[in-house]
Amino acid sequence: MKTLFPISAIVLVLSACSVHRQATVSEMDATSGIVRLTYGQAMLQNAKTDDYVVNGTATNACQQMGYATAFAYGQPITTCVSSSGPLCINESVTLQYQCRGIAVTPVAPAWN
Repeated sequence: MKTLFPISAIVLVLSACSVHRQATVSEMDATSGIVRLTYGQAMLQNAKTDDYVVNGTATNACQQMGYATAFAYGQPITTCVSSSGPLCINESVTLQYQCRGIAVTPVAPAWN
């Protein structure tokens, strides 16, 4: 019983460990206006992203395709990347964004 308590305490502490991740663009579809961003998460990690930075990354990708801005939709999609038996060791988390609006490029006046 004495060894069980320290092991369970260590597992509890490690399970509450948050890690900051930067999501990168993994897929862009101009026809449907969808941008997907992905980041990795290891076992026993609680990875977090900065919503403001991720939204900026998605908006930048949307603007490259001719849209004005990006809006998050749906829940994050978690996929097991590598496993050992029944345990998933590394996961990939995908965030989805819908591009909306038409990007307007400022035009220089003709009288210059």
